[in-house]
Amino acid sequence: METTETIKKEVLSIGDWLITLIITAIPIVNIIMLFVWAFNHSTPTTKANWAKATLILIAVLLVLYIIVFAVFGAAFFGFMQSGQDFMDTPY
Repeated sequence: METTETIKKEVLSIGDWLITLIITAIPIVNIIMLFVWAFNHSTPTTKANWAKATLILIAVLLVLYIIVFAVFGAAFFGFMQSGQDFMDTPY
C-alpha cells in the first residue's frame, strides 16, 4: 500500500499531463478539478502547485477584467449621456 509521501513524490507522465489538460479544457469542470487538485492531499506535489498557480492566475485575470470593463463601461455611458442626441434632432 502506498503512503501519501510516495504518492506526492510521484512523477507525472506525459499521458497524465495530457489528461489533466483535456480536463481543464472542459468549462465548469476545470474550475472544480483545479480546486480538487490544489487542495487534495493525495495529489502529487507538482500537480497541486500547478493547480494553485493556475487558480491564482485566474483570480488575478478576473479582477483585471472587472476593472477594465468597469472603466470602459463608465467611459461609454458617460460618452453616451454627454453628447448630442442625434435621434431627436430634425434633419
